[in-house]
Amino acid sequence: MIRGGAGGARTLTGLKFESRVDLKEVIKKIPGYTIKGSEVFFLGSKVAELYKKHALYKNLLEPRGVEYRTIISKKLLPDDAIYISNGKELFIVEIKFQAVSGSVDEKLQTCDFKNKQYKKLFDPLGISVKYVYVLNKWFEKPEYKDVLEYVKSVGCYYFFYTIPFDFLGLPKPA
Repeated sequence: MIRGGAGGARTLTGLKFESRVDLKEVIKKIPGYTIKGSEVFFLGSKVAELYKKHALYKNLLEPRGVEYRTIISKKLLPDDAIYISNGKELFIVEIKFQAVSGSVDEKLQTCDFKNKQYKKLFDPLGISVKYVYVLNKWFEKPEYKDVLEYVKSVGCYYFFYTIPFDFLGLPKPA
């Protein structure tokens, strides 16, 4: 849920993360959605494709003739990525659930660089990119206010526990 957002307990407004799990596991639980391999279907129609880490390169870029080394100097490995094929939009999803202070504090500040690298990588294919964090309540603490403002200021996104269907351009279950 977006900070300050609203929604009833029974309203299914997005992909809900109750722990640090991958997108495939989250989507499998949503009524009307099924997954076959890396393809996501809603009521029998393909709506998206999922990629983790190296699969983003092997299964999305390489078959389309893109060699990452000619565009960026080092491979970036996302926790998850979801490609919405009808909108030619790729969402890089990084899940950061923290229970104690640690290196993830600084990792949030790398989103600008990574977002720019992913955009450069997918530009030749005409695929737009959105870099998204899914965070837990640890990051609602006042000491993260400046970092979260920074994330938004550089064109990246963050949500707490849920990524809204509308944001991703995915159909909402009835």
